[in-house]
Amino acid sequence: MAAAVRQDLAQLMNSSGSHKDLAGKYRQILEKAIQLSGAEQLEALKAFVEAMVNENVSLVISRQLLTDFCTHLPNLPDSTAKEIYHFTLEKIQPRVISFEEQVASIRQHLASIYEKEEDWRNAAQVLVGIPLETGQKYSSGRWMDIQYNVDYKLETYLKIARLYLEDDDPVQAEAYINRASLLQNESTNEQLQIHYKVCYARVLDYRRKFIEAAQRYNELSYKTIVHESERLEALKHALHCTILASAGQQRSRMLATLFKDERCQQLAAYGILEKMYLDRIIRGNQLQEFAAMLMPHQKATTADGSSILDRAVIEHNLLSASKLYNNITFEELGALLEIPAAKAEKIASQMITEGRMNGFIDQIDGIVHFETREALPTWDKQIQSLCFQVNNLLEKISQTAPEWTAQAMEAQMAQ
Repeated sequence: MAAAVRQDLAQLMNSSGSHKDLAGKYRQILEKAIQLSGAEQLEALKAFVEAMVNENVSLVISRQLLTDFCTHLPNLPDSTAKEIYHFTLEKIQPRVISFEEQVASIRQHLASIYEKEEDWRNAAQVLVGIPLETGQKYSSGRWMDIQYNVDYKLETYLKIARLYLEDDDPVQAEAYINRASLLQNESTNEQLQIHYKVCYARVLDYRRKFIEAAQRYNELSYKTIVHESERLEALKHALHCTILASAGQQRSRMLATLFKDERCQQLAAYGILEKMYLDRIIRGNQLQEFAAMLMPHQKATTADGSSILDRAVIEHNLLSASKLYNNITFEELGALLEIPAAKAEKIASQMITEGRMNGFIDQIDGIVHFETREALPTWDKQIQSLCFQVNNLLEKISQTAPEWTAQAMEAQMAQ
């Protein structure tokens, strides 16, 4: 039967008639090829593609028929469709500029197949081949630029970025999220705006820009267009990224924001958040449960062999120590942080140099001096901490004895 399709195509290519008549006859042949199965169907469809890209067939007809051809392929088995897609892209390549709209459709469908197979890199690379910025088409006897609409371009760039993230390639993902950034303000599609924000937060997360990622995730957690469960998931990611971020003022502000958000009390990592916000020293054995919650890229090791979490907690503990001591020797600091003295000195030096901790190092005596803090801000924070603890105590009392609490509140209001 495939031979019959090939013969029909050869005869039709040498015949004359109106574009409408010829297109109708080609469409009948396409329908016949689609009705076949197995190897016969594959050969017939390949023959049809070869006919459509032949220069003897009018461009008006071939573009129209290739568009019809593309609508049939998603209904075929993925293995057959994938082979046909690759064959079509190969045959079209010499005349790709004439069929860019059809090629874009083929690439979208082919990427979907790779995505189902979890072949993320090939899916991304197939989509990269769509000329979103430089496309052209031949129409009415002249070449014209293809103007893809903003939403289509934005959606495609976001999909490419997401696929590269799935393939653990945040560098390529960042390149395409940056392209999407140039378009997102032009789009009025709320869903695409949310997808952009999610993807951008994930890119920052994968690139270990944890505090920026936390800010983006936290922003998403307040978007009412997002389902409540997904908002809580975004808040969880914001909390995890904040804990993993380098110690400093930005992180302290983010810790305060999250600690004051009552929703965080539902999260498994709330205990770590509380300790960090209240500047308590955190021991290694207290981190095992939290470490198990992290995503694979967040468990990576740094240049000195420690994990990202270990590094973040060491910096947090060092900052907490600076609020407890006026000075401390390298040996004592190392013992407090549960790391070698030389490593403690190096981290302290880096934090002081980067302005994330106030103090100076006396290398002759082997002592880290922490600069005196102003008393008023310290008292304010201690009072704030006490108020939070009293508030938590009152909440527990109200849960245990709600009637007594209501009476006490009523009596207080009556005074």
